[in-house]
Amino acid sequence: MIKCQKNNNEKLGENMKKIILVTAAALLILTGCGSIQEWSQDLFGEKQKEEMSGKNNDSNQQPSEHTEDANQHSDESKDAETSEESVPPELQLESQYFNEVKLVDGKQVIQNPDNLLALVNKEYAFGDYKPDDLTRPNVPFVFGNQEIEKAYLRKEAAQQLERLFADAEADEVYLTAISGYRSYEYQEMLLEREISQFGEEKAVMAVAPPGQSEHQSGLAIDISSKSNDFQVNIEFGDTKEGKWLEENAHEYGFILRYPEDKVEVTQYQYEPWHFRYVGQEAANVIKKNDWTLEEYFKNVKEI
Repeated sequence: MIKCQKNNNEKLGENMKKIILVTAAALLILTGCGSIQEWSQDLFGEKQKEEMSGKNNDSNQQPSEHTEDANQHSDESKDAETSEESVPPELQLESQYFNEVKLVDGKQVIQNPDNLLALVNKEYAFGDYKPDDLTRPNVPFVFGNQEIEKAYLRKEAAQQLERLFADAEADEVYLTAISGYRSYEYQEMLLEREISQFGEEKAVMAVAPPGQSEHQSGLAIDISSKSNDFQVNIEFGDTKEGKWLEENAHEYGFILRYPEDKVEVTQYQYEPWHFRYVGQEAANVIKKNDWTLEEYFKNVKEI
């Protein structure tokens, strides 16, 4: 019964359309094409407009998966751009300056030891490494002109040390170099001597184990002065020379490697005589933020 009623309704609709079209044809003769077109559009177009409007609303209300993915990708890109923009240029560091390490006998051994920013400490060590660009800086050493290994530094560090000493002298600050490059074997001898004199607990706070000394990098230099009897001790930090170094060394690419208030970070005692070359850019950032080299690497972003 329902099906028959539906068929009758459909037939009635068809008949109505025919009647309307005949009437429209008759009116065409009297009124012209433009008026009939507008009239027929008004008559039949309302339902089509409603249907199209409904489809548009559905499209707006239910975005496709592709649209959602595109929006998500756009948001992620914006987040990445914002993240990069939030990191200042001086804290963006190329990957080549980070330690590349390999676990050897339980130690994290640095595989790119020529890196000027190599982080050498009680966590990261050198293997069998000796810099191939060691040169003797033209500065006064406590042992005079003797030809020994600790009179050498890597070339760039040696050149900047010469500038530092010359400018210090211009300020009537007279410095003396104590010790530069040290081999693995020499550091081993130093630690054994320290242990025999003071015991292992005190020795490891003052002398790095072989392979874990910055001196092996050829980038570290111990400095003192005649006013301090050429000693490397805590008192050097209170001298005119020690204060000048702490205030100005960064301008030449050197940092005070083991500050007094950062013992927990570096795991070494305060050493006002020990300076490490890292280059002027990194040294300026470290000085500005009162960081150690460890803290520097915790704050820079790899690019």
